[in-house]
Amino acid sequence: MNLPREDLQEFLEQKCLQYNNLAFIENDPVSIPHRYSRKEDIEIAGFLAATISWGNRKSIVANAKRLVGMMDNDPYGFITTASDKETVPFTKFVHRTFNGQDCRFFLRSLKRIYSRHRTMEELFLSFNSKGAGHAISSFRNEFLSPPHEKRSEKHIPDPARGSSAKRINMFLRWMVRKDDRGVDFGIWSRISPANLICPLDVHTGTVARELGLLNRKMNDWRAAEELTTALRTFDAADPVKYDFALFGTGIFEKL
Repeated sequence: MNLPREDLQEFLEQKCLQYNNLAFIENDPVSIPHRYSRKEDIEIAGFLAATISWGNRKSIVANAKRLVGMMDNDPYGFITTASDKETVPFTKFVHRTFNGQDCRFFLRSLKRIYSRHRTMEELFLSFNSKGAGHAISSFRNEFLSPPHEKRSEKHIPDPARGSSAKRINMFLRWMVRKDDRGVDFGIWSRISPANLICPLDVHTGTVARELGLLNRKMNDWRAAEELTTALRTFDAADPVKYDFALFGTGIFEKL
């Protein structure tokens, strides 16, 4: 699908309007943090929902609802006050390869983060000065610093090792981007949307290549950077808004 630049931009803008709206929320993992109004609850629910966001979307949403329900629908309150004994029931939580052992470690690590930082945003502030890859890898190092099983590491991506970090980039889009459309939260004001990296998965990658926005064949960190660089030529201040266009087209349409 080879479109002239002006037509391509018009296509992307139209698809953003089509998918970046409240109707998108219901069947998407972003619906989980939308259950809350407190910043910390949104962060925690969003991070956990994004962490298990692979596979069938219906299953993702159902399991994410179950996970926050196990916290009495009070993520921040549970994370900051629950004893290790109170996390034992989470041993039974499973979403694909994310099992109960992983889940309990994530709860412990989040508790440590909130005991040391007022908000998760503080861990990503190097986004603005050292770039997205460095910020995500630094967050990963901090998150994995408590004792843990090796298996849990695969659930926190590392751009330094080539991961596209799709799920963490999606979470960051939710937290950082702000517009009048009602999907993304924009509660992290100290990170610029201009520095975000577009979440890259099989759907966005396929559409991006079809539109001539991406040449690299692998869906890795270099490809995510290449795609975002191309999107910045259409909107340097907010390139990741086009994630709605690429993902929506990939999921619901055929080019």
